[in-house]
Amino acid sequence: MELKRNILVGNNKFNFYFFIFLIYFFLINFSFANDNKEGSFTDLKILNKISSKNTLVKLKNGELITFKDLSIKSLKCKNSEFDDNPEITAYIQVKDLNEKNNNEVFVFNGWMFSSSPAITPFDHPVYDVWLIKCY
Repeated sequence: MELKRNILVGNNKFNFYFFIFLIYFFLINFSFANDNKEGSFTDLKILNKISSKNTLVKLKNGELITFKDLSIKSLKCKNSEFDDNPEITAYIQVKDLNEKNNNEVFVFNGWMFSSSPAITPFDHPVYDVWLIKCY
């Protein structure tokens, strides 16, 4: 009878150490995964439809920049977890400075997707904006 108790105690110790190892492994992987997802800079490509010129704009998340007639702010950007076909998303706010009610209404306010910009289109008579990169 005592031999069975010793065998059970040994199994419980093995299960306990195995459980601790699994928790440690998942916590380490979770911390590395979160570091790679969210970036602090966003790259946008802006096309002037009249002159057909492309301009690459680098934004620091949270800062407001002025590009000609547009006021652009990137609040957040994220990279997907997949390495094969990465999806880049960013929350962008754009105001047109030529309009009289520019403090009240955004031309664009929402999530922008790099792979399919037609999901939430940016509609402006002069400019087109595309999300290029998040880092």
